[in-house]
Amino acid sequence: MKSIAVFNNKGGVGKTTLTYHLGYALAELGYKTLLVDLDPQSNLTLFGLNPEKLHNIWQEEDAFIDDFVDARYQQSVGFEDIASDIRSIHFILKPTEDGTDPPEPLAKPLKLHDNLGMIPGRLSIHTYGDKIASRWTDVYGGDLLAIQTVTQIRHFCKAYAEKYAYDYVVIDTSPSFGILNKVIISTVDGLLIPCMPDMFTLYGIQHIGKSLKEWKRDFDTIFNLLSDAKLSYFPKNFASFLGFTIFNANRYSRSRAHHNYAKQIPATIKKYIDADHRKHLTEAQLEDPIGGTAIMPSYPSILPSVAQKYRTPMWKVPSCEDLEKEDKITILRNRESYENTQTGFHIFAKDLLTRLDRLEVDNG
Repeated sequence: MKSIAVFNNKGGVGKTTLTYHLGYALAELGYKTLLVDLDPQSNLTLFGLNPEKLHNIWQEEDAFIDDFVDARYQQSVGFEDIASDIRSIHFILKPTEDGTDPPEPLAKPLKLHDNLGMIPGRLSIHTYGDKIASRWTDVYGGDLLAIQTVTQIRHFCKAYAEKYAYDYVVIDTSPSFGILNKVIISTVDGLLIPCMPDMFTLYGIQHIGKSLKEWKRDFDTIFNLLSDAKLSYFPKNFASFLGFTIFNANRYSRSRAHHNYAKQIPATIKKYIDADHRKHLTEAQLEDPIGGTAIMPSYPSILPSVAQKYRTPMWKVPSCEDLEKEDKITILRNRESYENTQTGFHIFAKDLLTRLDRLEVDNG
């Protein structure tokens, strides 16, 4: 299993849409893939569940999110059925947050495709980040609960991969440099940065590079202090940079300014993201967006929101049997634009896999 975090500290760059469609493309290419929604906004989850069904999942979990141990005691008779059903990522992590043992068996993932599953998000996941922060200094002293708190997201990714034979786990993250993202990004195998051709992207890459340097320094300190037994909870390697993509940017053609910003992205990456994080990439892979221009389309900007509304990838929207009357005419009129997105995402996914294959990943 290889794990990928999709991250940008700026919102509105198409991060969640990219995560969902990447996962679906990988699934269609024959790779078993798990999507994990670790953005408190839970927009990725809405690609798989309507709000009513998501509300039902959250409502059944509410008591456990308040106090897992007490809720488990109160519902001891039916607890296994609750715990093994589709559950949010916060429910799965909550026992660690509360300092108790996780339940068995694993909660089943939401099935989106024969090869694609999802662990839904939850607004309350920020409290897990708070717990990481409160236990962080204890990691340096080798406290086992603190170590488990920092590494549990990766642990569950590996557990799901082992049980369901997932080849890839793709994690959607929030647009922030908070400590939750620190541990997500530091303990995955690869990092993908979706960009827009603008000034904010160039500054964002600077801050991402500086954060990666600081986070790696912290983890290097931990690795120098802990015993081999406790180091086994961590991945052997810090996350590697997989590349960038300019998603839904109309092929750089909006204006000369956009084109100029886009051209500066590779140089900004080389300047601010340490060579150690990108040493597996060739010069051409550093210069070019992942998949080239494959997902820099000129399609109408409404396509991703329509795809989320019908909880299907853009290329499958025209084939949906439940299209609303007011949407159907416009969608069918743009059928080719919708369906052509599949080719682009397949190209993108294949290029990403060539980059992932270059990583030396600890699968132990």
